[in-house]
Amino acid sequence: MAEANQNQNETNREQAMPDLPPILGRGGPGGAARIPTKIERAKDRRGTLRRLWDYVKHQKGALIATALIVVISAILTLLGPYLMGLAIDLYILPGDLPGLARISLVMLVAYALTSLLTWWQTYIMAGVSQRTVRDIRNDLFEQMQTLSLRFFDQRAHGDLMSRLTNDVENINMVLSESATQLVSGLLSLVSVAGLMLWINPRLALITLLSTPLLMTLFMRWIGKRTRTGFREQQSSLGKLNGIIEETVAGQRVVKAYSREQVAMAEFDVANGALRRAATQAQIFAGFTGPIMNFISNLGLALVAGVGGWMVIQGMATVGTIASFINYSRQFGRPLNDIANLYNTIQAALAGAERVFEIIDEGSEMIDAPDAQVLPQIRGEVIFDDVSFAYDENTPVLKHVHLQAKPGQIIALVGPTGAGKTTIVNLLTRFYDIDSGQITIDGHDIRQLKKDELRSQLGIVLQDTYLFSGSVMDNIRYGRLDATDEEVIAAAKLANADQFIHRLPQGYATPLSERGSNLSQGQRQLLAIARAILANPSILILDEATSSVDTRTEQHIQEAMLRLMTGRTSFVIAHRLSTIRNADQILVIDHGEIIERGTHEALLAQQGFYQHLYTSQFRANAKRPLLDELQATDEQAAAFGAAV
Repeated sequence: MAEANQNQNETNREQAMPDLPPILGRGGPGGAARIPTKIERAKDRRGTLRRLWDYVKHQKGALIATALIVVISAILTLLGPYLMGLAIDLYILPGDLPGLARISLVMLVAYALTSLLTWWQTYIMAGVSQRTVRDIRNDLFEQMQTLSLRFFDQRAHGDLMSRLTNDVENINMVLSESATQLVSGLLSLVSVAGLMLWINPRLALITLLSTPLLMTLFMRWIGKRTRTGFREQQSSLGKLNGIIEETVAGQRVVKAYSREQVAMAEFDVANGALRRAATQAQIFAGFTGPIMNFISNLGLALVAGVGGWMVIQGMATVGTIASFINYSRQFGRPLNDIANLYNTIQAALAGAERVFEIIDEGSEMIDAPDAQVLPQIRGEVIFDDVSFAYDENTPVLKHVHLQAKPGQIIALVGPTGAGKTTIVNLLTRFYDIDSGQITIDGHDIRQLKKDELRSQLGIVLQDTYLFSGSVMDNIRYGRLDATDEEVIAAAKLANADQFIHRLPQGYATPLSERGSNLSQGQRQLLAIARAILANPSILILDEATSSVDTRTEQHIQEAMLRLMTGRTSFVIAHRLSTIRNADQILVIDHGEIIERGTHEALLAQQGFYQHLYTSQFRANAKRPLLDELQATDEQAAAFGAAV
């Protein structure tokens, strides 16, 4: 029994190690995911417990049943040693075999009921914990859907995933196992102490003074050393996980540059550091079980020695001492369990606090109380003296003025980091402006319902994101109530139908992560089909053809022609030949619009745009390149004529 308890205690300690980081996700602009390096403790334990109780209290029936079962189990556990003492004094010493059989049967029933009730309380609390963490997980995920992109830019993605998985799982572990163990342990301590005082106050004082005192002194000594060891272990594990994540995500780059041996060497170094840290941590942690057992056995030895002397002196019976020895063992076991639960509970409270921190995070872009539902958009867009910064010290847009009339094509050009994508991010209200005003058809977009606004905007990004699921599911993402026929019609307009039919299962072909089993051009065509199906009033194209070849670009441009017809369109251009016939070209540099006008007018100014254009399209001595540029210009001319 002692060995089994020791193994269970060691298992509990391993489970109690909080915040072991998962495979880390990528961070936002702030950098890589944050790696926890120490055992965290909740700053507001009482407040966190109250918040957890708000989730748990809805299951009062199950909690009341569990409490009754715990009380009955504790009584039955105390009954066993008492019956053992009676059996020795009343039946074994007098030699009453029938009486011994009867009391043995009662003891057997008591122990069987204890095991059954223990299983029952575990079953009930498993349901309570799973329903509770389901609600917490739902609230956390729903809250994440309401937060702005600014929030995700400033938070490491790996840290957010850790809150949604590790921290919630720590809560689940405490609710399903540790909570009942803690309550049962405290109840056992009080009950056993009371019974020992009732049976023999002198022996009780020996046990109550020696065992807790020695255990407390030891836990203080070993606690400092195990925390240090586990901190180093967690830090080393975090570094190892970071290497794994980078290597798996960048496997193509690793192979392309033949860096396999270097990657293995880095992994070996990190793995060795983890081994050394974990070994040191486990050595100190391994002291807990043996020393706890030693303290417990020392207390038993004292009780047995003093109790034997009392029996010889006629101050107690053999049965009484036998019962008392069993109660002494029961008194030490809850102390051991509670000590092992300490870090587990601390980790769960810290995890719950981290979860509630996100749930309590206020959305930066909550709809105004009087937010309006915008009718069908005509497409007039005005930026009036708009300024914006992702952080206070780095302005991105400075006093931007622009106007797009319904049906116009507005091209945004400029060097990388000039602020082109930021303009469309503000139009979609992914971020809110710092000053100025953005209006659509005369309505300030901050006074419009976000969902209604975005439902009339269509976005095709340079980095197309496809979700797991079939090709048809990804196109239907633009309008979930669309029929199969409407999805296929949108794919045909996007020039995607032909390549889809060549896929193994056509529209039912499952896509791998981020659509990696498709080419870049095919992913772009699916994104255009998705936008066509959504039928937006305002269209945003963020360098949608910058990463494809000329032939694929032709198919994409044909699809975009159909998509932009009759819609106000904002085009972030990478290849300037594609926007020669835009109604208005805005040249952006360092967050300011420094030039605006048509293609011909801007070339005539011989300014920044003319420099960009000529540097990109300056005649090359090689004829194939000239042919490609000529073909591209012809496509652009056809594009403009069609619009």
